[in-house]
Amino acid sequence: MTDFVPLFALGELFPRGIIPYLLGGVLVGFGAAVIYLATGTIAGASTFLESTLSYVSDVPRFNRLTYVQSRDWRLVFTAGIVSGAAVYAVLFQGSLWMTEVQWWRLLGGGFLVGVGTRLGKGCTSGHGVCGIGSLSNTSVVNVATFLAFAVGTAQLVQALGVTP
Repeated sequence: MTDFVPLFALGELFPRGIIPYLLGGVLVGFGAAVIYLATGTIAGASTFLESTLSYVSDVPRFNRLTYVQSRDWRLVFTAGIVSGAAVYAVLFQGSLWMTEVQWWRLLGGGFLVGVGTRLGKGCTSGHGVCGIGSLSNTSVVNVATFLAFAVGTAQLVQALGVTP
């Protein structure tokens, strides 16, 4: 049995241990469950962000009655995602900005993620956490598609020798 230990050694995959990831997963799942149980709303970040656009846009898509009625707490949720990441970065990484990737690549990547979110009718948090958690076939297919494209893109970028 000791021959199989190296196959399951998590030290290489998680050099800081699995506790931060386990805790993060539990907190995300708990938050999604609380939001769903309290409001009946799936806690997908793209929908939450889209609803906050009702503050500044007259486009009918952003001004659906459900968005306007719930946009205040959705704005707090969206702000919590951003501020939570910022607080973590400052406390545990020592800086708010920890990337060597050029701004234009981040902007382009963000644009492509936005396009993918629209094409997939939701984001990885909505489909991956809430959709799969509720056994949605559509979400299972979407998450498999997200992962396939992510792995393929990473392999292509690495093969091309692209660096930050």
